[in-house]
Amino acid sequence: MLEMKTWRTLATALALIAAPLAFAQSTPDKAMRIIAAGPPGGTLDVVARLLAEGLQRELDRSVIVEAKPGGGGAVAVNDLMQAPRDGNTMVVTLDALVSEIPHIIKLRYDMAKEVKPIAELARGGLVLVGNPSLPARNLPELITYVKANPGKVSYASYSAGTVSHVMGLQLNKAAGIDMSHVAYKGTPPALVDVMGGHVPLMFAGIPNAVPLVKSGKIVPYAVSLPQRSPNLPNVPTFTELGYPQLEALAWVGLWLTPDVPAAAQNRLREAAMKVMAQPAMRDRLTEFGLAPGQPRTPDELTKSLHADYERIGAVLKAIDFKPE
Repeated sequence: MLEMKTWRTLATALALIAAPLAFAQSTPDKAMRIIAAGPPGGTLDVVARLLAEGLQRELDRSVIVEAKPGGGGAVAVNDLMQAPRDGNTMVVTLDALVSEIPHIIKLRYDMAKEVKPIAELARGGLVLVGNPSLPARNLPELITYVKANPGKVSYASYSAGTVSHVMGLQLNKAAGIDMSHVAYKGTPPALVDVMGGHVPLMFAGIPNAVPLVKSGKIVPYAVSLPQRSPNLPNVPTFTELGYPQLEALAWVGLWLTPDVPAAAQNRLREAAMKVMAQPAMRDRLTEFGLAPGQPRTPDELTKSLHADYERIGAVLKAIDFKPE
């Protein structure tokens, strides 16, 4: 019951963040629409609403946000495919849409061809966390403990085939340990089970983990970022601890279909980059556990997606992973 209360409190807090950012819809032919590929109050919804708030001022247009979770972003993309290709409808979702999800789910669309990232809005990483009952307070102690208990320690992921799963496989190989994997359908139920001691470890998104770390409900061991997280300044990076192969970033992007006119793509990219670069916006992202996005070009983003797709695919192929 305590764990569920914690998640109700977290959900309420996220809803309060998102609530002031709702926008009144004006006439449909003048409104722009952002489809957030996640649940209301979640990370993608919050980033989408922050962007919408800024675009409304920057472009002097009404902007509405619709949360459409499901299928790792596939539900949101399906909606995008049905919309006019004029740049007035866009999707906010994670890079996993192209780099991870096609390995996990048999999709209707070839995401690498059907959608195009035009701007990186925010980025974040994962943190390895554990139940406080574990007799380890840092990563070296944890690895020693797992080695002393072969086959007895498991870790959760928010879905099989995602970076949350792959990082455990990489740590197994790098540290010479044998943690077993337990897949969940989403982060909240996985973290509830970590807090309850049903599964001892998890690679969790930093925004989801921070409130629970600060309340002492879970223990952090290392973050996957290149530098320490401002939200967890006392938690070292995997690279600091000698595991650079576990450095991993996820980023939230603004996506269109490639056939949207180039002028509309450029206008949206320019406006989005301007909005997300504002100091107040960067501060709000940091408070939420995210870092500001980098000014990479669409071509640079696309190349990074291809590289990540190949890297993750190689790890999953080694364990003979098959999509659902």
